[in-house]
Amino acid sequence: MQDDPRFTISRDTRLCMSLAGRPGNAGTRLHNHLYRQLGLDCVYKAFTTTDLPAAIGGMRALGIRGCGVSMPFKEACIPLLDELTPSAARLQSVNTIVNDDGRLVAYNTDYIAVAALLKAHGVAPGTPFVLRGSGGMARAVLAALVDHGLHQGLVVARNPQAGAALAAQHGLGWQPDVPAAAPGALLVNVTPLGMAGAPEAATQAFPDALVGAASCVFDVVALPPDTPLVQAARRLGRPVISGDEVIVLQAVEQFALYTGVRPTLAQVAAAAAHARAA
Repeated sequence: MQDDPRFTISRDTRLCMSLAGRPGNAGTRLHNHLYRQLGLDCVYKAFTTTDLPAAIGGMRALGIRGCGVSMPFKEACIPLLDELTPSAARLQSVNTIVNDDGRLVAYNTDYIAVAALLKAHGVAPGTPFVLRGSGGMARAVLAALVDHGLHQGLVVARNPQAGAALAAQHGLGWQPDVPAAAPGALLVNVTPLGMAGAPEAATQAFPDALVGAASCVFDVVALPPDTPLVQAARRLGRPVISGDEVIVLQAVEQFALYTGVRPTLAQVAAAAAHARAA
């Protein structure tokens, strides 16, 4: 395989990257596997940074084709970019940057992925929900929930300014702590609770009492895919939408923006399996 010219990095190879506070390997493995399947002269590498302006400037200066953006950079990168497409402008949150000959254009493919998963998992319009979180990803998820027809919701966030503002934007309630009861609700975690490497890695975002009465549990945390919340939902027999599913779908949208190529479902499935095998 090393002698195959498709897999040789040269001066013509296009570099794509990601920026995250805690970079993982899933996106890197998925993108690079698709490049190999499709014979594209591209390579993908994950980074973190303590100097976001310099990192974004380097992307522009070096001609890096695309950049996936994760917490905590989704909002902070906005002033450094040239154009926000409608999805990013509406949400004021960016998860994808495309470099068009030095012009950095921002997208939000998280919204697209979440909207597709709500439909695929049969979440019924009108389902009440409790969403925990108030950051950039929470904005994307909440917009997808509301656009899917879910208008009876509660935003739970420790930050009173961000939480109340996000809830008010959609005519919803806000409170700092999870409710005592929410029968039949869709529970959505969009915080680092349960994330590998975070101080709250072993913390369950919602207690068993809420999980057992939920109609569905959606944990946006992708690393690990089997978070304490996901484990609790499966133990209690509740349907689950996982962050692993989100990261795959949003990555495919990114892939298409970077390369102009949309892989088949079979190719995506193979790449996702490869990414999970790490």
